[in-house]
Amino acid sequence: MNLEEYAEGNKLFRQYFKKNKEALLDLVKRGQAPKALFIGCSDSRVIPNLIVQSNPGDLFVIRNVGNFVPPFKTDEDFHATASGIEYAVCVLNVKEIIICGHSHCGACHSLFEKIDYTHMPHTKKWLELGESAKKSAMLALGVNAPRADLLRLTEKLSITKQIENILTYPTVKERFENGILSIHGWYYDIETGNIDYYNAESYEFLPLNDLVDNDIQNL
Repeated sequence: MNLEEYAEGNKLFRQYFKKNKEALLDLVKRGQAPKALFIGCSDSRVIPNLIVQSNPGDLFVIRNVGNFVPPFKTDEDFHATASGIEYAVCVLNVKEIIICGHSHCGACHSLFEKIDYTHMPHTKKWLELGESAKKSAMLALGVNAPRADLLRLTEKLSITKQIENILTYPTVKERFENGILSIHGWYYDIETGNIDYYNAESYEFLPLNDLVDNDIQNL
């Protein structure tokens, strides 16, 4: 897209804004009160509000390479992700946290490649957050397993690893254990648009749509 195309896009958005002006201005007056913190990947194919059809004000979104969550620590290494988590939980008082990974994740793929990080020192350090998921996938499937299988499992195991990491945040852990805060792990398939959720009781990813289908059947 060039600058003119972005301008045209904003023109279309202003039409949307005009039609929904009352609701959007109400968010200005009342301030934001999002239902959930959504931690997703920076991948341009994964648009949080689009894949769940949420409205402005519904999600507080953090996006980074690989939808990683750095473990809690207080030192000179500042993380925008850590700050966003603290703000969402301590200031906005969100009731839910969604950590959403996806298929064909470039960050997980890079873990299996030999890459020259000479000009990307921050990226090299950041990707270390995915190493434990890679190792777990290789232990489960074997180093000679098909690359596609290793990647898909790494992507899913990374989600569970990030759930473990976010529970190192004292306020998150306290609210989660007290039942004030729920934490969800999602896996978005960019080839189908489907979302699977992590079931902590069965240790597996199950179709999110099944939750909706079951609700309909119980009506």
